[in-house]
Amino acid sequence: MQVSAPQRASRFQVFTTLKYPGFRRFWWGLVASVLGFQIMTVAQGWLVYDLTDSKLYLGYVGLAAGFPAIVLSLFGGVVADKVNQRHLLIITQITSSLLMLVLATLTLLDLVQIWHILVISFLTGSVQAFDTPTRQALFPHLIDRKDMMNAVALTSIVWQGTRVVGPAMGGIIIGTRLGVAPGFYAAFLGFLLMGLVVFTLRLPPIKRTRGTSVAKDMAEAVSFIRTNSVLGFLMGMVFFNSIFGMSYVFLFPVFARDIFHAGGSGMGFLHAASGAGAILGTLGAAFLGNYQHRGWLLLGGAVLFGVFLILFALTSALLVFFPVALFLVFLAGGSASIYMVIVMTTLQTMVPDELRGRVMGIYGMTWSLMPLGAMLAGVIAEYMSASFAVALGGVAVILFTVVMAVGNRQVRHLGAYSQVSPEGEQVVMAPPAP
Repeated sequence: MQVSAPQRASRFQVFTTLKYPGFRRFWWGLVASVLGFQIMTVAQGWLVYDLTDSKLYLGYVGLAAGFPAIVLSLFGGVVADKVNQRHLLIITQITSSLLMLVLATLTLLDLVQIWHILVISFLTGSVQAFDTPTRQALFPHLIDRKDMMNAVALTSIVWQGTRVVGPAMGGIIIGTRLGVAPGFYAAFLGFLLMGLVVFTLRLPPIKRTRGTSVAKDMAEAVSFIRTNSVLGFLMGMVFFNSIFGMSYVFLFPVFARDIFHAGGSGMGFLHAASGAGAILGTLGAAFLGNYQHRGWLLLGGAVLFGVFLILFALTSALLVFFPVALFLVFLAGGSASIYMVIVMTTLQTMVPDELRGRVMGIYGMTWSLMPLGAMLAGVIAEYMSASFAVALGGVAVILFTVVMAVGNRQVRHLGAYSQVSPEGEQVVMAPPAP
């Protein structure tokens, strides 16, 4: 597929795919949506902890959002492969915006209770089960596939960049007399703007699955992943990252308030440090492009992520100077983003269009396990300590990466071989199995 775009290439490699008008509009809409989401995440975490004074409830809210996303994501992927993806994405974004409007208004009127947050989190997670695979399946049709690595990096930069700006803005809001309600109104506006942007997009004809049952559609996607050792490893890596690695972010309110005594602004700085490191890592992955030793970069990034989590946990347990903790969170964010960009790029290049929504649904389901990881970390933090929960997550990520990589030659040599895709473009793939 060839998407029209200006002939002059972008001056900087990292911004190459912004030359495509459709992707450029999609990208700016994503900026608005994700920025609002990041502000909302900080505001919600602080509100929950302020209402309940309980580490467990931080996990309960994560569970409320994660459970429907886990259960419905594969079905959401099936729907994304069958219906008009543009229409579905408009519906999910508008629905999310209305949920945020309700939460913002309840908070502003001082009527919000913890059960309101739990219910809205559950409904938001249900919507995201359809939103995530649809969004991941849609944007490859706005670019030429040869620019996939760059497009993945740019969408990742949105998430990582807003992790700097969004939490900082959220922390400032919490630290002033405005309260947390403006954070939820920001999420309402962000989702609404993304829905309006998607309404303006025009997509080429997309091959869709027809004439089979939902169960068969799901089974086809699962079989596709199960018979490919590289995809299976990548999904396992996302699973361990979601359950054990990224759960430390949900414990930031505990580290900020109870360990470092840095308040709401300190929590914002923790989120911002993690996001700043992630931006740097994502930019590095984008500039590397089709690096031939991508497999080793993937594995190295995962191991370093685990190491920096352990060091951050030790820093907090020993009450080391807060800026040291911020620096370690910065390094953890950078190493995590490197290998997650490689994971997503490999998935997008190896999956055919007619399976893309379903495979991205499985990816989204695996990523949606993060709230379950938050619940697990919350339980461990309640009965042990937050530092112990984070260190345990780092150890788990390292062990999975090392043990599984030893027996998977294809992953270790990922990027060392290329083959021609159905669209006639060179795609970096894993080497053949021995």
